[in-house]
Amino acid sequence: MSIEIKTAEEIEKMRVAGRLAGEVLDFIAPHVKPGISTGELDRLCHDYMANVQKTIPAPLNYAPPGYKPYPKSICTSVNHQVCHGIPGDRILKQGDIVNVDITVIKDGFHGDTSRMFYAGEPSIQAKRLCDITFECMWIGIKSIRAGSHLGDIGAAIQKHAEGHGCSVVREFCGHGIGRRFHEEPQVLHYGRAGTGSRLQSGMIFTVEPMINAGAAAIRELADGWTIVTKDHSLSAQWEHTVLVTDSGFEILTTSAGTAPEPAISRTLAGIR
Repeated sequence: MSIEIKTAEEIEKMRVAGRLAGEVLDFIAPHVKPGISTGELDRLCHDYMANVQKTIPAPLNYAPPGYKPYPKSICTSVNHQVCHGIPGDRILKQGDIVNVDITVIKDGFHGDTSRMFYAGEPSIQAKRLCDITFECMWIGIKSIRAGSHLGDIGAAIQKHAEGHGCSVVREFCGHGIGRRFHEEPQVLHYGRAGTGSRLQSGMIFTVEPMINAGAAAIRELADGWTIVTKDHSLSAQWEHTVLVTDSGFEILTTSAGTAPEPAISRTLAGIR
């Protein structure tokens, strides 16, 4: 399947969907604290999406080939859970780190983004991992411009993660997005610069590195969705949906509560 180049009208609709996804994360941020269940976070987000935004939570009943339908409206991945954690009875404890992954559908277009949150005060190691992962996402994004290669994104992320003693999960990657939840291209978070498809203005895809404090190896839990680290080490992930432009990139999932670009990505990739 070829990579879609979005029209000006499609891009505008993707801007709306992306902003709305970011606003769900803004909404849920004050609720992520010790004592709340991941199921309650899901309920709050679902009600906000359905009743306030009038958006559709894309994960709910999503069933790609080989998977049973996903049963919730968001993903909540805690501590050593890498991705696709199913919200439920788990109560967040002091020091837990949690990725909240949101995808909304608005007027037929998807907006996809995730952030790391702390339940109370995290450990030094946990905060370091979350910071490094955030930097990885941004360093990958800063390599995006028309004419560059998909491999440039992964190479930049891998170099930064491994340079700080962390590992990159190989089995999951970023993806094209638009009318469909997952489109071409696949955006690997490791690899060699100068390889892969050339980027063109109008492409839209996610950059969403999953970085482990320990080894890269993962396994799937019996629920058929939740992915965890094999060595039980902490894992973190950040995600933005990004538009390739003639002059560089535009992040489509920004909102009032979006964290600013870290200083290190400006230093390493140059101020744009």
